[in-house]
Amino acid sequence: GICTVFALVIVNIESEFFIRTSMLQYLATLLMLAAVVVIGKKVGGARSWFGLGGFSLQPSEFAKPTTALALAWYISRDNSKWKSVKSRIFSILIVGIPAGLILLQPDAGTVLVFAGFIFVLYREGLSGNVLILGFASMIIGISTILIGSWGGINWFWGVWILMGSAMLYLIREATVPRKRKILTVWGSIFLIAGLFLSIGLHTGMEKVLKPHQRERINVLFGIDVNNPDADYNIRHAKAAIGSGGFLGKGWMNGPMTAYSFVPEQETDFIFCTIGEEWGFMGTIFVVLLFAFLLLRVIFIAERQRSKFTRVYAYGVTSILFMHFLVNIGMVLGLAPVIGIPLPFFSYGGSSLLGFTFLFGVLLRLDGERFKMLR
Repeated sequence: GICTVFALVIVNIESEFFIRTSMLQYLATLLMLAAVVVIGKKVGGARSWFGLGGFSLQPSEFAKPTTALALAWYISRDNSKWKSVKSRIFSILIVGIPAGLILLQPDAGTVLVFAGFIFVLYREGLSGNVLILGFASMIIGISTILIGSWGGINWFWGVWILMGSAMLYLIREATVPRKRKILTVWGSIFLIAGLFLSIGLHTGMEKVLKPHQRERINVLFGIDVNNPDADYNIRHAKAAIGSGGFLGKGWMNGPMTAYSFVPEQETDFIFCTIGEEWGFMGTIFVVLLFAFLLLRVIFIAERQRSKFTRVYAYGVTSILFMHFLVNIGMVLGLAPVIGIPLPFFSYGGSSLLGFTFLFGVLLRLDGERFKMLR
């Protein structure tokens, strides 16, 4: 009910208000993120909430739409500005500063959502090589985790020595001097960067992450851990979804979710309830709904005459996509178990208010698309 009133208020505000106050809203959420680290209420090991009497408020949920607004404001100011390295670094900082403050809480799930803004930058002209580098980094990261489980540091150095030898062989076999020089330079850069990335990740896994965090990552990749309950959440989530069969067991008739065998089933693991009660057809219907919503927002983005609205709409797409991808991937055992809600499904007032604001502003901006030219 509150969100309905909130949405009606938003769609009746002039869109120019959101454009002119973008940076003010962004700075306000940065102050809230900094304050919650110091005076916030600790819930589930993270200091992410303000206690307001009988209610709680999570500032990071509002940091997502305000970051999208700030990024849209900056990129839309000058068409030529985005071509410089300085402007791209500043754009990354707009996303990185709130993500860093959220990491201090710590809330790794929300930080992962902010990584989705890379799609916005890609749409606005960031080289596709950045996405390729990101994919390569992910492969190196996964390989490092698996290598560490096979035999520790000896395996780790052995693999990198083998990769270095292979690179030297390719350079030696190159017949064209110019090609040999290019291979030498870029091959050395990638090898050294990959080595440092791998060492940093290996060190972080062993020295920085807490035991339960390491266990979650190891369970994701099928690595045996000493704790038999490390995969409790995933095991019960899969069992609940699988027991739903094709059509499900019906409304409120799923024993695993009705009797709370699945932890956090009203928030992070809400998709289990859908799977058990409505089966394969119900889950497919929900996935198709999200797919349609994502495509609809992209369509809205591409029909804009205003660059500000287009960038903001792609920000909405990125936030929604990351929530959808990580939450359902987590429940199915395809992503690590991290706290991230399923938009418009998971219980939580801050999340619902945040997404109401996110989409309400988009509807207001789109409603004035014929009036806005910048």
